[in-house]
Formats: sequence, C-alpha cells, structure tokens
Amino acid sequence: MTSKKANKNAFVRLVCSKGVGFESKNRYLLLTNKEMIIGRELNCEVILDAMMYRMVSRRHAVIRPLPQSPDGNSKWIICDLNSANGTYLNGQRLQGCQELQPGDRIVLGYDGPEFIFEYELNFQPTVIPEEDITPLTPAKIEQTPTIPDYVSFTQLFPIISTGKDLTTKAYLIPGIITVVFVVLMFATLDTPQINQIIVATFIALAAYYFFIYLLCGKRKPWWILLASALTTMLILLSPLLDVFIFVFRGILPGSLPSDQESITFTQLLVRMFFGAGLMEELLKALPILAAYLIGKQLSPPWRERVGVREPLDGILLGTASAVGFTLLETLGQYVPQITQYVTQQAGEGAGLLAGFQLLIPRILGSLPGHMAYSGYLGYFIGLAVLKPAKSWQILLVGYLTASGLHALWNATGAINGLLLAAVGIVSYAFLMAAILKARVLSPTRKDNFATRFFHNK
Repeated sequence: MTSKKANKNAFVRLVCSKGVGFESKNRYLLLTNKEMIIGRELNCEVILDAMMYRMVSRRHAVIRPLPQSPDGNSKWIICDLNSANGTYLNGQRLQGCQELQPGDRIVLGYDGPEFIFEYELNFQPTVIPEEDITPLTPAKIEQTPTIPDYVSFTQLFPIISTGKDLTTKAYLIPGIITVVFVVLMFATLDTPQINQIIVATFIALAAYYFFIYLLCGKRKPWWILLASALTTMLILLSPLLDVFIFVFRGILPGSLPSDQESITFTQLLVRMFFGAGLMEELLKALPILAAYLIGKQLSPPWRERVGVREPLDGILLGTASAVGFTLLETLGQYVPQITQYVTQQAGEGAGLLAGFQLLIPRILGSLPGHMAYSGYLGYFIGLAVLKPAKSWQILLVGYLTASGLHALWNATGAINGLLLAAVGIVSYAFLMAAILKARVLSPTRKDNFATRFFHNK
C-alpha cells in the first residue's frame, strides 16, 4: 500500500545555540508520548550550560504533550518547574501551565535563553505492506536519554556555577547564621545568662524563619521584622506597660486572685480573656499598626516594603512582634524566677540547669502560642487594609478570636497537659489557615516563594 501523508512535526528552536550543553543543534523535536525537560541537569532532554546560563535552574521548565484531538492533531503545554527566575511566555511570566501556539517565544528567566515553538509539515510517500501494519506501542517508540561521558569544569567544581542558587535554594544564609550562633554558644559557656540569650534567640529565629517566613513566601526586609520585635520589647520595658495593666487588670476584670484554686474554669477563662488575651494581643499589635501608619507616609516602593498592604504583611510583622514578646518574657521573667527558686533549694548548678530546661520549651511553645495569636490578628489587620469598607468588622473579629485563643491556652494550662496540647494544635492550625488564605489574597501572589513541604506528582 502506497500513501502520501503529511507529518506535522513540532519543534522548539533555540534562537542562539551558543552554550547549549553537549550538542551543537538548536532545534529539538517534540514527541507525542514523552515530555521534554529543559534545564542544567544532565538528565534533562535539553541541557543548557551552567556557566553560560546561570539564571536557568537545574530543572527549569517542561513541555508536555496533550492527548491527541479527534482530528489527529497533537498539542503541547509548557509548565514552569518552580524555577528560581521564572519562565516567560511571550513576555509574560508563566503561571501554572499554558498551551503552546506556533511562534510562541519561551524565555527561561527574565533575560535567559530564548526558544521558539514551531511546526513543520513534511510530505513523504510511504509504502507499507498490509501484513506488516502493526500498531506502535509507547514502549516501542520511547527514547531513553543518554548521559554524555564528558565531564565539565563546573561539574568538578560545582560551587563556580551555582551562583545565587546557594542563597535562594541551598539555605546558605541560615547555614552561616547557624554556624555563628554555635560558635557564640561555645564562647559563652562561662556566662550562663548570655548563653541563655544566645540559645533562646537562635531557637526563636529558626522557628520564625522555617515555620513562618518561608510559609508566608513574601519578601519583607529583615530590619523591618527586627524593628517589630524590638518595638514590642521596648513597650514591655516602658511605662506604657503599666497603663495596659491598669486598664485591663485594674478597670477591666483581668486580674487573678492570689488563690487561683478558689475560682472555676469559666471565671479563670474570663479573667484570662481580659488580662492576657485582650491586653497582650493589643500590645503586640502596636508594631503592626505603627508600620501601617509609617508606610502610609512613604512613596512606592518603600510604602510596600515598610508598611502593611495585605494580610501577609500583618502576619510577618505580628509573628515577629510575638518573638520579641516571648524572648523578653521568657528571659526576663520565667527563667530568672525558676533559676532563683531552684538555686535556693538545691544550689546554683541545679538552678542553672532548671532554667535552661525551661528555656527551650518556653521558646518553642511560642510557635503555637504567641506567634499563632499575634500572626492571626496580623492577618486581620492586613485584611482590613485590603478591604477598608469592612475594616472595623474585620478587626473586631480578629481581635476577639486571637484573644479568645490566647485566653483558652492560659486557662487550660492550669488544668491538663493534653488539653493544653490540643489548644496549641488548634491555635497553630488557625495561623496556618490564615497564611494559606493570605497567600491566595496576596496582590503579589505571582512573586510568592512559599515553601511546599509536599509535592503532588
């Protein structure tokens, strides 16, 4: 049997072939049963030289075939693979996946290598004996990529080609900070008070960075976050704290009796709501409100960097404020009290050990505790900025909810440890839900770098 059939082949063509991995060709055939991954790794179908294209990730983008349409035509989509610098399709940064059309221009990174998607029609006569016509299965036509034996200079010295990937993907800065803190811990073993401050600060920073900052996924200047924590500390050390105590524990029913066993759980919960929840959450929210007011007076881009423009800003500043609150409360009140008490009973060594044993759970407890309440209220402050028409209703709901969770934590702490753990889990879940919703609402969502702990295949 003789036939004349049009074969519609699809290609991606590299506009400039300079720097292409180990082959000189600049056109790549797209198969209808196999995806094509573009990147710097050796197992990619299109390998780009690391020295020439540092903006390209190891696995940058993928072109996937779609199921054939009824008329027999094949189509392909392009997807970004969580690359550091993004994939651009016809000048627009790619969000998710998009179907390719002839003439589409694909750029890896803002100014990286450029590919053009194109079709080519080939008319070829074909003679096929009837008895030899058998359907091809994917297993027969699938091609296995081969890894060349060539060893490049950047493979032998990978640090030369990684560039800014060290800071964006390899956690270089957190690693440096960890080394510095470990050295300081060893250097201050003879001064227990300073050693406690260093240990507490490191644990708090690690918890904040890995469980809050990376999950929020919005870049906020570190000095703004530090200013939020320091402002809360200064408020706690200032006469303003006495004003808060007078209002919430003097005028309002927030004070506790000397004998707490004489009151019911409901009475304890009410007193904690006023004396701990409402008072402390308002105090920790002051740096967020200050950042909002300061940001309003600034012009772009400083308004966005410093101020509160969306829920993610409120969460980041609120949790940073909670870190300052927890550090000062723990190192200035709880640890010295237990250290002094145990020292009087069993000696100085036992007192220092008891203080250190209290230090770690108190700091880690701030994650489902103070950071959860303050971050949750920060979400509502940012939401009120985003939706000013309903700002007062939004702020009231957030303030009362955060204060209620805070009061429930304090009240259950005197009853049962398992119940306290349950309240902590619920509080942390509230914060995580707020972070996820804030990422959806974020006006800068396309630039979000939030960590994904689990990937769906």
